[in-house]
Amino acid sequence: MATPRLFKLKSQVAPALTGPPASQSPFARVWVDTGVYHLDQPYDYQVPESLSDLVQTGIRVQVPFGTREVEGLVISREVTLNSGAKIKSITKVLSPHVVATPQTIDLFEKAAQRWASNPWEIVTSAIPARVASVDKTFTSQQKSKEHKKSTVLSDWVYQALAAHQDPYVSAAKIALTRMDSGAVLVIAPDETDVLRLEHALVSLGQSPIRIDSALTRAERYSNFLKVADQQPQLIIGSRNAIFSPLPPGSTILIFKESSSEFYEIRTPGWNVREIAFLRRKSEALNLIFCGYSPSLNIAAKIEAKRMRYIGAPSSTRVETFSSIDSSLLPDRIFKEIRTQIKRGPVLFLLSRKGYANAILCAHCKNFAACSCGSKLALSSKNAAPLCKTCGRSESQWTCKFCGRDKKYVVSRGIERAAEEISRAFPNIPVTLSYGDVIKESVKSQPSLVLCTPGAAPVCKDGYAAVVILEALSFFSHDDLRANERAIELFFEMGAMARESGSILLAIEDSHPIVSSLKRWNPAMMLKRELAQNEEVNLPPTSSSAVLVLPSSQATSLSEGLRAAIADARLPSDVRILGPSMINQEKSKIVVLSRRESAPAVVSFLHELMRRRSIARKNDAILRIDPYSL
Repeated sequence: MATPRLFKLKSQVAPALTGPPASQSPFARVWVDTGVYHLDQPYDYQVPESLSDLVQTGIRVQVPFGTREVEGLVISREVTLNSGAKIKSITKVLSPHVVATPQTIDLFEKAAQRWASNPWEIVTSAIPARVASVDKTFTSQQKSKEHKKSTVLSDWVYQALAAHQDPYVSAAKIALTRMDSGAVLVIAPDETDVLRLEHALVSLGQSPIRIDSALTRAERYSNFLKVADQQPQLIIGSRNAIFSPLPPGSTILIFKESSSEFYEIRTPGWNVREIAFLRRKSEALNLIFCGYSPSLNIAAKIEAKRMRYIGAPSSTRVETFSSIDSSLLPDRIFKEIRTQIKRGPVLFLLSRKGYANAILCAHCKNFAACSCGSKLALSSKNAAPLCKTCGRSESQWTCKFCGRDKKYVVSRGIERAAEEISRAFPNIPVTLSYGDVIKESVKSQPSLVLCTPGAAPVCKDGYAAVVILEALSFFSHDDLRANERAIELFFEMGAMARESGSILLAIEDSHPIVSSLKRWNPAMMLKRELAQNEEVNLPPTSSSAVLVLPSSQATSLSEGLRAAIADARLPSDVRILGPSMINQEKSKIVVLSRRESAPAVVSFLHELMRRRSIARKNDAILRIDPYSL
């Protein structure tokens, strides 16, 4: 008996449209979701007469590509073709709504060049996923208009935030002063900031349109279509909203400009600040950067007189307390905290979550080490020491040097600090805000509030005192942005103290952050950072690129880059650092150059990545001007 054959299912491919081509502009130039890095050029397709009225610039279409049907974005209608090759026809229009104006299409192209990427990667970041039900119900209020490039110089400022004021209300008021000239787009770092800004705007009688990932897909797409409809309005969103189409005369306000959240994590790694700069070059837009302390990139422009700085003079009371024995709470700080806690809540900022991030042997003071060689940590008071590298729990830990088993905490986490602080101030309620347990707000009554960076609860009347413990540790991280982050954090936390309150720092009085907070001006610290980076030609003085690739390929590639400099295929000012190992499998190469040479370097690296893609070497990641090297 013969074995029955298995059924073979036919692939369902939509049939191509038949009929004559469009009588006017019969071709469309389309960016296609090829899924392949080096297939990044636009492709020409024939427009059927039956679809001619729908196919216009900025419309999503379905097109044949190879053996597949894929999505595309129409970037122009054309009368003639670029080549005489046989041309395929657009299969169908996916959505009747325009999702990209000529200005935003130009922005996508410039962003793709700036970050050495396929334009479709920018399109994916900029335009929310289509929702068919929204397409059916959405009704356009007016047709999208093509706006001529304006020759009017737009406003370009950094607006500092004042102490003792709600930063969200302050930013909201700045946004409202700009609504007379056109739409206002407010970009905030994360969901919490977006929600608080929305609440501030609503309290001022506004109804902003939100575009952020906290919305459902349908809500986000619907709101994007409303924005793309070119109506004057107030828009608020997270980083992807920076691509929103805006009419001339509009304002983009970037709140907490120095935040690392403004850097896209996924490829190609663009950032909000640089996208705003690109928009300013070709659109009549006002740019306002807002925060307590500018990033080094913005500080460099302010120092070069290319951007206006609007300060916010404030009167603050700053006290310093140095510890001579490494204790968490310096001796003199107790009296000040006891005085302030009678007036309201006291906020403590600590740099680490968890219980203890490093422990010593209490007898010989050697680091407690795992059998793999890594340092051990404690997740809670009664937990066994745990290795964060290999995950091994050392329940019967003994010191490898002296054989004793008594542990001494040397790197306190917030939970350990809460134990010490609660013992120092008994019978006062303690609130912790960190990690997955973040408190939105606290009442204006005597209490101890402990938090880690970014998790400080709001106190409506302000805190009686803000205490920053182990303050020097915030400046001790090993990346270039450590001081920049610390300055912004100290000003942001200091601003949460009420006008009659105090900022208490566990740090030496000679540290420059002390005088900066007293004057409520970070200028001197930022100038020093800029001078130090300029001396060693590091960002933002120089442009940077980071290549992450398999360690087995890193050495040969770095040698190839150095050979390109010797052969004048790369500018002579280019420096190659590395390769340095990230782990056993991956290494990184850092490429530094002068700002003037950056376009040539990016073009070279873009072509390098294209050739790797053609050779099917898709195991490398390229980041242009990343947040941190």
